[in-house]
Amino acid sequence: MANLWERIRKSGVVLIGFAVLAILLVLQQLDAEPTQRLRMLAFDSLQMLSPRPADAEAQTVFVDVDEESIARIGQWPWPRTELAQLTDRLGEAGASAIAYDIVFSEADRTSPEQIAARLENASDVPAIAAQLSALPSHDEQLAASFAKAPVVTAYFLTKEERGRAVEPKSSFTIHGSMPSAFVGQYAGSLQALPVMEEAASGNGFVSIEKDADGIIRRVPLVAMHRGTLIPSLSLEALRVAREAGSPNLLTSDGSGETLGSPGAAVAVRIDGMEIPVNEAGEAWVHFPQTNARMVIPAWSILESEGVDDLAEQVAGRIVYVGGSAVGLQDLVATPRDGSIAGVTVHAAMTEQMLAGHFLQRPDWAKGLEFFLMAIFGGALAILLPRLGAIKGAVVALTGIIAVGALSYSAFSAAQFLIDPTFPVLALVLVYTLQTVATYYREERQRSYIHSAFDRFLSPAMVEEIVNDPSRLELGGEERDMSVMMCDVRSFSRISEQYSPTQVIEFLIEFLTPMSDILLDNRATLDKYIGDAILAFWNAPLDDPDHHRNSARSALLMTQRLKELNASKPDEAGVTWPGEVKIGIGLNSGICCVGNMGSKQRLDYSLIGDTVNVAARLEGLTKQYGVQIIAGADLAANLDGFALFELDTVRVVGRDSAESIFLLLGTEEMAGAADFAALKTAHQAMLTAYRAMDWDAALRVLSDAADGYQKLGVPGLHALFVERISSLRDDPPQAGWDGVYEATSK
Repeated sequence: MANLWERIRKSGVVLIGFAVLAILLVLQQLDAEPTQRLRMLAFDSLQMLSPRPADAEAQTVFVDVDEESIARIGQWPWPRTELAQLTDRLGEAGASAIAYDIVFSEADRTSPEQIAARLENASDVPAIAAQLSALPSHDEQLAASFAKAPVVTAYFLTKEERGRAVEPKSSFTIHGSMPSAFVGQYAGSLQALPVMEEAASGNGFVSIEKDADGIIRRVPLVAMHRGTLIPSLSLEALRVAREAGSPNLLTSDGSGETLGSPGAAVAVRIDGMEIPVNEAGEAWVHFPQTNARMVIPAWSILESEGVDDLAEQVAGRIVYVGGSAVGLQDLVATPRDGSIAGVTVHAAMTEQMLAGHFLQRPDWAKGLEFFLMAIFGGALAILLPRLGAIKGAVVALTGIIAVGALSYSAFSAAQFLIDPTFPVLALVLVYTLQTVATYYREERQRSYIHSAFDRFLSPAMVEEIVNDPSRLELGGEERDMSVMMCDVRSFSRISEQYSPTQVIEFLIEFLTPMSDILLDNRATLDKYIGDAILAFWNAPLDDPDHHRNSARSALLMTQRLKELNASKPDEAGVTWPGEVKIGIGLNSGICCVGNMGSKQRLDYSLIGDTVNVAARLEGLTKQYGVQIIAGADLAANLDGFALFELDTVRVVGRDSAESIFLLLGTEEMAGAADFAALKTAHQAMLTAYRAMDWDAALRVLSDAADGYQKLGVPGLHALFVERISSLRDDPPQAGWDGVYEATSK
């Protein structure tokens, strides 16, 4: 029954673990924002641990409008003539593409025609205005420089309708259904001036949707503007640099995939390379270490007189022009940098495409994550109730490390994004909730044990059971046990002398110190039966020394009673009926102990012949005029104690005879001469008595009378004198075996 309960108990904890897994499965399918954030943080950690290796030969260059460039050249925005000069020099140095992360959406206010327009109403400077109007436009000068170099211009996309329609320099071809339901949809734009757009070799959007936490992790390569698919700046820069044809968008129903929804983007193809994207046409950016790419301050190009040194830096490379100066407000957060120039995100994407290095979250990733969650979480849910909290923590931690190592290995070796979040959550939550449930269950068990055993076990023994409940075997079991029955002599007369309240007060004064002695000696208090105490040893906890503990307890109780009889009658307000006497019966043997009773009420108790004999021995103490009588089995295990055989009796209710022993003291008394003399004399008396040599028996008793008196058992002497005298006068029948027949309990 206990094993069955243990299996049921553990099964309940296991079910808690599997309930956690079921909830996590639902959360994984819902993919709510909190779990998305956890996933993104996990991917950010992978980026921090394993940044993209820097190319041996940098294929992109960042021309930076930094703080120093603004300090040297002047306040931003610079005159377009400065940017025209910058473009010319980059083109002459052999840049394969010059991608501006700057939207030239407004005319240059420093251009001559703009100044002339502001002066034309001034009556005193008409001639100056006319001369200015005749000068070339700065915007046209920049456009002219765009026409001579492989320039890619940028534009912003907006959800609200504004601006003119985007006219991409290269149109997408589609392999599959139009991805209208997946890629970003935009109705408006903020573009470069038409004169610059027409002169540029390419144009691409720079709008990037940040994640909910404001971090950029993915770059869209394609978007839809008023029904037209348009490329991003990074993709367009690659096309211009490679002089490639139009990019091709591959969607799920054009790729032969059956898992994805029709029209979901799968990859972008350009110039023989295939770039994996998610269903919205976004590519994951694997950011390099900070400052991994070549950075050229814009001022150094504008103030340089030649292009030879510049050619070494930019020839054959894609050049991105943007700004890191704080005032330009183009700083973004990435997994590796809290604040970095936005243009570097586009540059990083282009670098990945050129290197053929792509982060991917494959279609099977979610299934693998569920499999890992089920295997690791399920295994822990099953093992934890058997392992316990400490070993379970080691197993859970090992599982977390294994999942993390798998995710990291997949990222660093194959650039796969495997989310460890749900497997780790499964391990953490299963461990936490099962441990809490186990703790709660054990606390209830501790509470039950305390409530069940506080009444009849010492606090130390209760704590032993609480700390190791396996030592407690509830339900009936057979054990070799020692049993004590203690009773107050003449309790009926005591009850007649006092009121019920006073009787209770007396019992409290008597039972409390007696119980303290028993509990201090590892006894289990079974019950109080009015003035009587039933106690036992070796259950529920093992007590290898239970025989001696029971004997020692009985002797201490008689000694304590002497002290109480000496002190209590003189205490004010204490009910104590003069000289209180007790009888103690001790026995040992096999008993059945456990939770016993009825369906309505259970109690931890014991039954068996050993208990019955102990009760009969307690009754015999009154007849023999002694305080403690022990059974033969117990006496056989009390080597060194001061005890000797008292008699052989057949107690009421039993057919077999029982040798009974008088317990007088501990090892100290056993070595005393007076005790040795009495023991020898009493044995000699019993020998003569059983041989029916009545005169010899009486002579021994006469000679040892002082010894009986000195050791406090004169009643024992008187009993045998009376019994032997009676037998001498009226001898027993032939075949008498020397066994005394007890006629009362």
